[in-house]
Formats: sequence, structure tokens, C-alpha cells
Amino acid sequence: MRDFKKYDVWEKSHELVLYIYKNVLPELPQEEKYGLSKQLSRAAYSIPLNIAEDCGRSSDKDFSHFLDMALGSHEVEYCSILAADLCILDTDKNERLNSLINEVKAMLISLIKSIRKRFYNKTSKP
Repeated sequence: MRDFKKYDVWEKSHELVLYIYKNVLPELPQEEKYGLSKQLSRAAYSIPLNIAEDCGRSSDKDFSHFLDMALGSHEVEYCSILAADLCILDTDKNERLNSLINEVKAMLISLIKSIRKRFYNKTSKP
């Protein structure tokens, strides 16, 4: 079993969640408490949750599948766009949020490629 806390991508995605909780959610209007705020928080913590769940899997194939699910959490990115377009999130915070989102996505893609390469190299040998 893998230790999810040892993965840099888990640390970065956890940093993203903390940033959202500490810097983004408090900026959203009260009327968005059950709308955008709830969606953003759920979408954000689903990324490190999927990575943690991945680590409980025994095969590289399962692991890469759950990493794909973590990568598929584009809701965070859309919520960022929406908050910026509605002018409810200042430019600096939105830029930092997008930077974190892009870092997590790049790290996930890199890890997925690495695992798939290792998996396919193992399965293609006679």
C-alpha cells in the first residue's frame, strides 16, 4: 500500500484546498454559501481525496484510474473562472488559485504518465 502523504501531488493538492478554505471561501458572498462555496470546497477536496483513495489500491492500473478521476476535477477551475467573472474574487487571489490549479494538474499528468509507462512496460514484456 502506498502512503499518499509522500506524494508531492497530494501535498500540492492539499495546499490548494487550504488556500481555497483560507483565502477564497471567506471572500465569497454569504448568498453563495450553499452554491458556489459548497461546490468549490467539494470539488477542491475531491482531488486529494481521490489521490488518498488511489494509494489504497494495489495495482498501478487502479492507481492511475483514480489519478485520472482527480485530474478530472475541473470544477475547481471553472469555479475560479466564475468567481473572477462575477468580480467576487480579487485578481491576486484568483491568479494564485489558478497557479495552484495548474501546478496540481501538471503534477497529476506527470504522475499518471509515469505510472502508465511503468505499467505498460511490465505488461508488454514476454
